[in-house]
Amino acid sequence: MAFQRRIFSGIQPSGNLHLGNYLGAIRNWVALQNEFECIFCMVDMHAITVWQDPADLVRSTRELAAAMIASGIDAERNTLFNQSQNPDHATLAWVFNCVARMGWMNRMTQFKEKAGKDRENVSLGLFAYPALMAADILAYKATHVPVGEDQKQHLELARDIAQKFNHDYGREVFPLTEPQIFGTATRVMSLRDGQKKMSKSDPSDQSRINLTDTADAIADKIKRAKTDPLPLPETVEELAGRPEADNLMGIYAALKGVALDAAVAEFAGKGFADFKRGLTEVAVAHLAPITQEMRRLMDDPAYVDGVLRRGGERARELSAPVLREVYDVVGFLRP
Repeated sequence: MAFQRRIFSGIQPSGNLHLGNYLGAIRNWVALQNEFECIFCMVDMHAITVWQDPADLVRSTRELAAAMIASGIDAERNTLFNQSQNPDHATLAWVFNCVARMGWMNRMTQFKEKAGKDRENVSLGLFAYPALMAADILAYKATHVPVGEDQKQHLELARDIAQKFNHDYGREVFPLTEPQIFGTATRVMSLRDGQKKMSKSDPSDQSRINLTDTADAIADKIKRAKTDPLPLPETVEELAGRPEADNLMGIYAALKGVALDAAVAEFAGKGFADFKRGLTEVAVAHLAPITQEMRRLMDDPAYVDGVLRRGGERARELSAPVLREVYDVVGFLRP
């Protein structure tokens, strides 16, 4: 069966959006608009697998929506909504809970990492959320999902669930969703440790550039960013073993829109002081318009809520025929 090319992308609204979120995901989603029908989802149901302050969750959801719109996501051309607006996700997740095997869930490395040593005390939702992730994707029969290294295992599980469902019921209901890999995706590391991923959970705000940072804050964080005592290298190969130089140079190349070797050539042999001035100029020029538009949108919550409400309506229109098909295949009487 040929399925319509469709992208599903989800991101948790957990606050403190930073440069890594932008360069690693959001910027690439903007580019997808020209190639696919796109569904962009703030997965607030996933967020509550661990405790969330309700007021913070509302704020973070609006902030994420504002960031996506400010970065160039066209909410009219695409479906932009928060997950809880479409109950079909939860309904299909229950069906998938009955398809997925316990052994599959037990192998999920992210659960092991998040649960730590206290596995008996975490929520059932945290254990079962890969089935909800599969439902997020397959409720729309999405053919492609942009994934990073840390999400590949969950996409493989979604494919396993789809394949088992199709096999068990003898119908090709769901596609085997493919990963969408970006050659230009940038893995952004901490400004304080080039071997750690930039993270919203890092206790040091100096470790990341937030999308809400002012120009002065960006300049200060880049000025304080960890470096090494050597001059900047003359070739890309010489970045090996220099994680902070590699990280900062990669950020510069990504924000300026040039290849890494061109960025290296521009600053070959120079000191970090000169380079940091250049990086600051590029970062502020690129991020300031996004930050300004984000703030404007955050000051108009009714507009943001309206965008998400309309997106939720479109999402339900897309998933409704899929759920009707699932009901018929499984043997549920439709309401």
